[in-house]
Amino acid sequence: MDELPDQLVWEILGKIKKTGDRNSVSLACKRLYAVDNEQRHSLRVGCGLVPANEALTSLCNRFPNLRKIEITYSGWMSKLGKQLDDQGLSILSNSCPSLSDLTLSYCTFITDMGLRYLASCSKLSALKLNFTPRITGCGILSLVVGCRYLTILHLIRCLNVTSVEWLEYLGKLETLEDLSIKNCRAIGEGYLIKLGPSWRNLKRLQFEVDANYRYMKVYDRLAVDRWQKQWIPCESMQELSLVNCIISPGRGLACVLGKCQNLEKIHLDMCVGVRDADIICLAQNSRNLRSISLRVPSDFSLPLLMNNPLRLTDESLKAIAENCALLETIKISFSDGEFPSFSSFTLNGILTMIQKCPVRELSLDHVNVFNDVGMEALCSAEHLETLELVRCQEISDEGLQLVSQFPLLRVLRLSKCLGITDDGLKPLVGSLKLDLLSVEDCSQISERGIQGAARSVSFRQDLSWMY
Repeated sequence: MDELPDQLVWEILGKIKKTGDRNSVSLACKRLYAVDNEQRHSLRVGCGLVPANEALTSLCNRFPNLRKIEITYSGWMSKLGKQLDDQGLSILSNSCPSLSDLTLSYCTFITDMGLRYLASCSKLSALKLNFTPRITGCGILSLVVGCRYLTILHLIRCLNVTSVEWLEYLGKLETLEDLSIKNCRAIGEGYLIKLGPSWRNLKRLQFEVDANYRYMKVYDRLAVDRWQKQWIPCESMQELSLVNCIISPGRGLACVLGKCQNLEKIHLDMCVGVRDADIICLAQNSRNLRSISLRVPSDFSLPLLMNNPLRLTDESLKAIAENCALLETIKISFSDGEFPSFSSFTLNGILTMIQKCPVRELSLDHVNVFNDVGMEALCSAEHLETLELVRCQEISDEGLQLVSQFPLLRVLRLSKCLGITDDGLKPLVGSLKLDLLSVEDCSQISERGIQGAARSVSFRQDLSWMY
């Protein structure tokens, strides 16, 4: 090993990606150990970091070029030792000059003081906080003031972040490209207007409201006026995900839909108030759309918000079919419960998208309008490679048997479908058509019935969902 050129040693280690393998190789000789220390750029630690601050100091000294660090305490209990605290973040800021990407998950001992230490990390461009309950808006503000090149910020279940001055400050910096805010109870849709000029550079937005607090949000009249009067530039937006949001005409996020000219992926999950006009405008302006996911709420949600009933219809699906020639992934899900879906999609509307777009992946959940006739139509779906059917109770064995005639289908997933039995899978047995068949919680399909129906099969049956 001592006679090998430095460049060759670096290349050898560079091809070893798994952390366990790198750890083993580094123990082979002093030279590999030293090179690995220089070459290691990422680190993931958690409950095994004991004692936390001392162990982190040792790791930072050993790997001086760390750029990406993830600290997660998922499953932590007090008997596992004290968690990393604010002093640990001080160690990171002083010992990792190259730190650019930091993720903190379930770090319940971290406070605003720790974020103030991180504010001195001038190269920090990505910060992800997942359930750090002691963090407040003041701590985030101090960090964004210090880290002026922050492009990625994820806040998930940060329950004590109640002020949003940091959001306005980020808006003025115009550096943010990826923003994710999920289940932060005090942050409502209306606050996103504070991003101001940063909307122009934002490429990815994920915004999820805690469903239990959705109706507690009251629109600020001034904020509504700002949404209506201010032009929201979204030319760079490529991915938009909204969950449990209120989409009201002329306000809030309704001002964003339809202005994302380069949008490639959209996910609307239980968003109340979305109209045909919103989806049609989106389709007409987002010609690069490749993936759409719709989970539609029930009509029961509607009276709480509006007087006039609004429903998504086939007009939305037809607009997508006519304008989105690159669409490859379609996911449609109707909400659970006794109440009817907040949509009047028909089989014809769904098939129009499938027939006019090069759909490779189709997922239908609780879509009871999709039946054996729909399965027959899929026989002409030239691009379809993956099909997922969940709680589609109108599909019978006769419809499922048609799967063997789908031109390019390679992956089939069935879940909670009551109308199909082992007989529906018989044409697939021994055909080697499918690469993967997954069957979960289908009461009339047995584990024996799926054997040989694909190169790889998986089976699970838990029927508790029926009772």
